[in-house]
Amino acid sequence: MKIPTYIALTILTVALFFAAGCSKKSATEEREYAYVSNGKSDSVTVIDLNELKPVATLAVGKNPTGIEANPVRNEVYAVNTDSNSVSIIDANRNQVVATIPVHRTPYFISVSGDGTRAVVANSGSNNVSIIDLKRRKVLASVAVGQQPGLARISHDGKIAVAANRGSNTVSIIDVGQLGVEATVPACQSPEDIAILPDGNKAFVACSGSAQVAAIDLKQNKLLALLKVGGTPVNLALKPDGGEIFVSNYEAHTISTINTTTNEVSESFLAGDNPVRGFVTSDNSLLFISNIGSDMVAVVDIGTRKMLTSVRVGNRPDAMALSPRENLLLVVDSRSGDVAVLRLDKRIDKKNTNPPQRLFTLIPVGMQPNDIAVKLVAR
Repeated sequence: MKIPTYIALTILTVALFFAAGCSKKSATEEREYAYVSNGKSDSVTVIDLNELKPVATLAVGKNPTGIEANPVRNEVYAVNTDSNSVSIIDANRNQVVATIPVHRTPYFISVSGDGTRAVVANSGSNNVSIIDLKRRKVLASVAVGQQPGLARISHDGKIAVAANRGSNTVSIIDVGQLGVEATVPACQSPEDIAILPDGNKAFVACSGSAQVAAIDLKQNKLLALLKVGGTPVNLALKPDGGEIFVSNYEAHTISTINTTTNEVSESFLAGDNPVRGFVTSDNSLLFISNIGSDMVAVVDIGTRKMLTSVRVGNRPDAMALSPRENLLLVVDSRSGDVAVLRLDKRIDKKNTNPPQRLFTLIPVGMQPNDIAVKLVAR
């Protein structure tokens, strides 16, 4: 039977309408991904956080360690320590699209807030590579002190700070001029670095002397050496820049630094061998991974009260919040998985409801080292 013309046109119009609607929805669909560097598998596992499952395993260089997402571009960067390179992952396609050679024994990468520059400390060659991320090339490799384990770039991308473990110094680098502005004596075995949001000051944890160095980045001078607990290994900066929480590995404590006064305001217990801290974007919660007890502690920053401690996998280390901050992701370095803690959207005033629980464990590769998250519009 032949369909009348006007009915056919109506059906076609409705079909085109729904097709356009579906196409528009598809074009603006947002996906949340986590990227985990697997040191002994020479790979990066891509986890779909909407479905909580691995969706790809990407071959990168040898022994990938640090990994970081670009805040502007849909790219993720994995540092390959034993290949002396950085793999660039296209987050739209979840494919490795380029490899940038750097110098010897890099561990971490730090990306500027506008997503145009990155710095990589090369501990085996005593220099820092400054990378143009748009052109995917190294602009310069700047000589610094001995064994720089980490370099961080300021949010505005103008200054980078390198912690030179072998020479107990900190190098302050002018990223635009591609050179060292100053070398500041610090304390023994400087490692982790936190740069305040305004770029005026940096704090450097020194694991060898149980101190944190406060450094003025405008006058390029040491302001103070702050005594904390034994073996400080990580600095967790509040997004508002007002406080830093120091993970003291051997002391099993967390020290709180007031970044305005450059003073240690208090220390508190949070578990066995804390190695990482992470603060929510609203400055309300502090998460601490305790590698010695396979637990993650959750602290209310306002009251300094530990709300709960959640058992995760074996030897928890790096952490990240999902882009919508409804999930805490914890890398379990020995058991080869990522623990997922589901976060409540609200905490009551009496803190009677714990704000999280262990939801699932997602298998990744061997010896996972680090994690980065990315919200991708498709």
